[in-house]
Amino acid sequence: MLGLTLGLLAEDSNVLKLAMYVVLTLAFLGFLFVFLRYANLYVRSVLTGAGVGLFDMVAMSLRRVNPALIVNARVSLVQARIPDVDRRDLEAHLLAGGDVPRVVRALIAADRAGIDLDFRTAASIDLAGRDVLDAVRTSVTPKVIDCPNPASGKSEVAAVAKDGIQVLAKARVTVRTNIARLVGGASDETIIARVGEGIVSTIGSKETHKEVLENPDTISKTVLARGLDAGTAYEIVSIDIADVDIGANIGARLQADQAEADKRVAQANAEKRRAMAVAAEQEFKALVVENRAKVVLAEAEVPLATAEALRNGNLGVMDQYRLKNILADSSMRRSIAGEDKPEPGGSGTQS
Repeated sequence: MLGLTLGLLAEDSNVLKLAMYVVLTLAFLGFLFVFLRYANLYVRSVLTGAGVGLFDMVAMSLRRVNPALIVNARVSLVQARIPDVDRRDLEAHLLAGGDVPRVVRALIAADRAGIDLDFRTAASIDLAGRDVLDAVRTSVTPKVIDCPNPASGKSEVAAVAKDGIQVLAKARVTVRTNIARLVGGASDETIIARVGEGIVSTIGSKETHKEVLENPDTISKTVLARGLDAGTAYEIVSIDIADVDIGANIGARLQADQAEADKRVAQANAEKRRAMAVAAEQEFKALVVENRAKVVLAEAEVPLATAEALRNGNLGVMDQYRLKNILADSSMRRSIAGEDKPEPGGSGTQS
């Protein structure tokens, strides 16, 4: 019985040892697989002092973060002597959708150029959709913006001097990026719009177009003195007038248009007066016809009154004959004068 028990214990011990060997073998194989997978990155991290361990790389893979991007970024920063950027900040920026390599290159470029740019500012610029590396480059090497933008379909800014002559100007604005105002600052379109507005107002304040042609630098000086870069992501270095041309005579064209408009108004007023005169004429004709009708009615009462006077003895027969002779004489005179209408109540013959 004792021997059987000892035999079973010996068998259990062998099984435990075998299981332990299997576990150790699997652990070693797993470690070997992981080490071989990240060996290159781990060796680079160790040799450069990037501070990214092997288990950190495994944890990045589990968080779906590309370890190569983080290790390469840390190596670049350490080699550039910018070690104050933690790998966790790099991971967070990558998970937020940022471009870690571009941000790292921007930090290195800013450090070499002596520009004060920390990782938080660079990351915020990158996440805002701005090209942080291009911003750093523009801070070092200013860029030129054409005003107006040729992409808009316009090649010159049109303005009119006080004498009515149109002046066409083309400006070139040299700007450099203001890192502190890059987040929330206005872009190129605002600079172009402000400079164009300044050119138009400056030319419009000139008495004649000749002043602009003689001294085009007054435009750039006046516009530059207005501080047009306020609230933008750029600092204006200079504004140069590249070309000035003469356009159309806007004043003469406006005067011609005004004269044409005045002529149309005068014609409309004349037509209105003519229509009123025609209406008044028709009213007068109607009034004449009305008065003639009244005369005819009054003349129709003359024979009746004459007959009544004869009956009452107020008018004699000889008086009537003399009246008819007078009417006939008047009718004859009218006929000689060209009037054919006989006098109402008269016979037209002398007794």
